[in-house]
Amino acid sequence: MIDHRQLGRELDLFDSDPLIGAGLPLWLPAGAAARHAVEEYIREAERRAGYRHVYSPPLGREELYERSGHWAHFAEDMFAPIPDGGEELVLRPSLCPHHCLIFGARGRSYRDLPLRIAELGGMYRAERSGVLGGLQRVRAIGLNDAHIFCALDQVGAEISGVLELMRAAHAALGVQVARIRLSSRDRGAPRDEDWVRAEAMLRDALAGLSYVEGPGEAAFYGPKIDVQIVDPAGRESTLATIQVDFHQPAAFDLSYVDSGGERKRPVLIHRSVLGSMERLFGHLIEVHNGACPAWYAPVQLAVLPVGAAEVGAAQRFAGAAGDLRVEVRVDGSLGARVRDAWRVPFVAVIGPREAGSGDVSLRPRGEEPAVLPVPEALARIRAAADPMS
Repeated sequence: MIDHRQLGRELDLFDSDPLIGAGLPLWLPAGAAARHAVEEYIREAERRAGYRHVYSPPLGREELYERSGHWAHFAEDMFAPIPDGGEELVLRPSLCPHHCLIFGARGRSYRDLPLRIAELGGMYRAERSGVLGGLQRVRAIGLNDAHIFCALDQVGAEISGVLELMRAAHAALGVQVARIRLSSRDRGAPRDEDWVRAEAMLRDALAGLSYVEGPGEAAFYGPKIDVQIVDPAGRESTLATIQVDFHQPAAFDLSYVDSGGERKRPVLIHRSVLGSMERLFGHLIEVHNGACPAWYAPVQLAVLPVGAAEVGAAQRFAGAAGDLRVEVRVDGSLGARVRDAWRVPFVAVIGPREAGSGDVSLRPRGEEPAVLPVPEALARIRAAADPMS
């Protein structure tokens, strides 16, 4: 069975150290390069979809999480407060309270809506040491998160837009969705009109799609759509989520002025297209067996000179591909180097003939090699390395 923990270390993607602690992985240069490519992709995809990106601090006063409801429902999963004079600071378990404060920092009108706020931000969970493992269960989480503040009649269109963004991103990553789950309250829970309305909105958005019911799987503040994935061992987890929340806009007394001059409460849609970078890469490493698509592969191009005489030509070719993630391999026999490079999307071999003609023998992963002029070879690699093309 493929295990991302072993493969991640073999490929120099991530590591850990007892001096830092369990559940706190170190992203090494190759893994950081792959992660950066995915983060840049989702930022650009969100920007094109009308999101505005923000930064917010990864901690806040205890009162913030009491108001949001996290303290009452989530305290056992949060790290102990940090004394700060007469107050206490808490490492955040979620980004939504900060984004509520960003919405409330300015007066809002109906013209501002929908306001889509996105952030690739850090949050922290006090996971027990016994459940920590690799990238799948960690204590420091880099979350692809966003919150949409909108009017009631905009909710359906916003959820549809998020579902479309998810479809595009998951296809680009090579992720297979196992199932969609509508996560609702326990069936025996007291009737709550806001919950009934939120569930109805999510059901309407899922009309025509196949999904399963998940009673008792809702967040404490509202029902949600969960996009489920399955790893090679058959274990299921949530990759992406959409949640409708009437609770936190009320808890933070958020409002906007409608076209008639009346103050209205916005609806809050929580959504994460990719989930945490840690869990995402734990899954991607396993499902691709380390051979990731070209656009976020840790190494996109391996350049292999046949012998010492071709090293200079190989280095010049690597230099011409400066906007790509490239390595030049010169140790060992050519055959061994080609075999070891099977996870790299493109392998360029430069022998005496190629060095003399200005060509390269380019082999895309899984295909036969072809001798191409350097500009044509680089154009082909760059096209494959652009997820937006």
